[in-house]
Amino acid sequence: MLRCFGKIGLLSFGGPAAQIGLMHSELVERRQWLDEDGFLRGLGFCTLLPGPEAMQLATYAGWRLRGTAGGLLAGLLFVLPGAVVMMALAALYLSFGRLPLVEAAFLGVKAAALAIVAGALWKLREKALKGRLPLTVATLAFLALYVLDVPFWAVLGAALLLGLAGPTAPAVAPRTSVTGTGRTVVTWLAIWWAPLLLLIAIAPGSVPAEAGLFFSWLAMVSFGGAYAVLAALAQNAVEVQGWLTPDQMIDGLGLAETTPGPLILVTVFTGWLGGAQVGLALLTALVTLWATFAPCFLWIFAGAPHLESLTAMPRLRGALDLVSAAVAGVIANLSLWFAIHVLFREVSDAGIGPPIPAWSSLDPIAAALAAFAFLWLLGLKRGLLETLALSAALGLAAALVL
Repeated sequence: MLRCFGKIGLLSFGGPAAQIGLMHSELVERRQWLDEDGFLRGLGFCTLLPGPEAMQLATYAGWRLRGTAGGLLAGLLFVLPGAVVMMALAALYLSFGRLPLVEAAFLGVKAAALAIVAGALWKLREKALKGRLPLTVATLAFLALYVLDVPFWAVLGAALLLGLAGPTAPAVAPRTSVTGTGRTVVTWLAIWWAPLLLLIAIAPGSVPAEAGLFFSWLAMVSFGGAYAVLAALAQNAVEVQGWLTPDQMIDGLGLAETTPGPLILVTVFTGWLGGAQVGLALLTALVTLWATFAPCFLWIFAGAPHLESLTAMPRLRGALDLVSAAVAGVIANLSLWFAIHVLFREVSDAGIGPPIPAWSSLDPIAAALAAFAFLWLLGLKRGLLETLALSAALGLAAALVL
């Protein structure tokens, strides 16, 4: 498990689509630790929770394999590599500003992520969209999100209601302990809040204390992944707290898109810049990391034991199956958004309707790097780590030569 989830954590570039595809490849196809239905039900369950669905899916998979200890191992290994990289990049950014050579290497990583996402989407299409109804739900979910800008919660809610309206049949659901769930909730609430309350008592009104409160609130309302909560994050960090400027917020998002781990790690960048001085910045970033991800373990450890009993009921199982289908449309929407912003320098994003790229602003270097990654990873079937490393090296070489 240490090797497997360590690999997933180190190579989880490209956002949720690529991360979910990587987990499917490692856990279902290669090692056969989870079966197809169990993986997809877990994916549907995690998508309904607040917080980063890919990190919670890793935690759920670890829990299925080895209980609480396995869930902690899997969840921490998914988050910590990217968190360490993000803190290092935030420190460099705060000291030196934008680093052109680092950005050039990251352009190669982002271009390679397009190939990772494409492969993951193709596998997800084969596994989750069996039948006309799931395919229709996925297509409608994509169109609703990308074209009509329908809220994420409304799309998943519609899929859930459609599934609940399906046929029913008698079923015997396995029992789960309500007392055990209560103990889990109390334990993880204490783990989550005890250090934050101590910090608030010691240093009320400080930047770390304010960060603990804000990011704990954000963790409870962040349905729909990082993109769905960026507006609230930017508004508080930029306009209310003044921790960073709008341009710095955009740079932080760019760094989060090119480092391993969930995109919500942009919160760590935000916390570091909010702390400003090295010691305070490190403390604020650590508090931010804690407040963002400790709740994820609560949601999984309290809710996962009930998933089997819920999916033993035909209506609820059908509902989760259609939620998984809708997730395919959600991931397609995020993937297309990511691809447009990687390949084009100018994108009009008015907030209503789909983002529209200026075709004259196509970045030829990004396009060439993406074409190489597609050929290397999907055409020649070479390794993921090798593809990422070569793409980063080519991006750096292009910057030095051109």
